Order: sequence, then C-alpha cells, then structure tokens
Amino acid sequence: MHPYFFGYGSLVNRETHTYPDARPARLKGWRRSWIRTAKREVVFLSVTPDADTVIDGLIASVPDADWRALDAREFGYGRHDSRDAVIHDIMPAPEVAHYAIAPADQMAGGNHVILLSYLDVVVQGFLREYGVAGVTRFFETTSGWDTPVRNDRENPGYSRFRAVTTEEQKLVDDNLLRLSARVE
Repeated sequence: MHPYFFGYGSLVNRETHTYPDARPARLKGWRRSWIRTAKREVVFLSVTPDADTVIDGLIASVPDADWRALDAREFGYGRHDSRDAVIHDIMPAPEVAHYAIAPADQMAGGNHVILLSYLDVVVQGFLREYGVAGVTRFFETTSGWDTPVRNDRENPGYSRFRAVTTEEQKLVDDNLLRLSARVE
C-alpha cells in the first residue's frame, strides 16, 4: 500500500497537484498557523500542536513512496508521521505524513505577509471539498490573522495560483473582514 500525505493548505485544492486517490480527511491535535521564518518574506501556512483542535484537509497517495517531489514542493517544512492523528476512510490504515515548520525555524517578528493569491487558492480548495461551512472552519482553526495580507490578485505572487470566481474572492474577503485582518 502506498503512503499518503495530509494536506491542510494549498494541497487541499486538487488543482495544485496530481497526487492520486485524494479524499477529505481530518487531522486531530494540530492547528493551522501563519508562521514567519528567515527563509522568505511571506509566511508559511503550517500546523502547530494543539490537543483541542481538529482541522479539515485532504489526504492523497504518494505513489511508490517517492516523497522527493512532495518534499521539494514543501521546501522549508519537515515531514512528520501523522498516521495516528489523521481521521480517514482507508482500511487498512496506510502510513500518513504531514508537513510542518520546525519550532527552531520560526520567527516571532518581521515584515512577513500572507499572499492573497495563495489564500484564494487555499479557500477555493476548502470550498470545493467542504462547502462554505468548511471555509468558515478553515478560518476559525487558523491562527495568525494579525499578519498583514498583501493583495496581489492583479499580479499573483503565488506560483500555483488558480483563477478564482468573484464569489470565491468575496468569501475570502468577507472572512478576512470578519477576523479584522489587515489587507494591504
């Protein structure tokens, strides 16, 4: 049986990858967070341990256990065994891993930003997998909304940017407003 990864950000949007057997799943004991590092000027969407939180996401197969391409895509993250923390419908349960920024690589300050083009793609994935309620849960189970959001929709800085509808943009904008996030 092939191993699987658990994605909780852009990997939820199936248009950003070609990994097979993708399906909704949940990760218990972790919370999404916008994390600053010295590796780049934009924040990483990562996860941090939180015993009281369960987050939605997507698992997908890693054919032949060839992690090289996914490890390269997830540059800056470390891969973690999450077999016992992922709730899914595959039996027998496969090996499952997720990616997270190591605490030693995290920074407390800096002028980092969230790219709106990235957030649009993430939310589009959650909307398709979990509906509007899932988008709301995404925003509620993510920390760090005090990080400024750079509006780069006219000239997307996210390399896997996908076109989003006016309705999808409004859903993102409404949630950012609800959370009092600062959009620049």
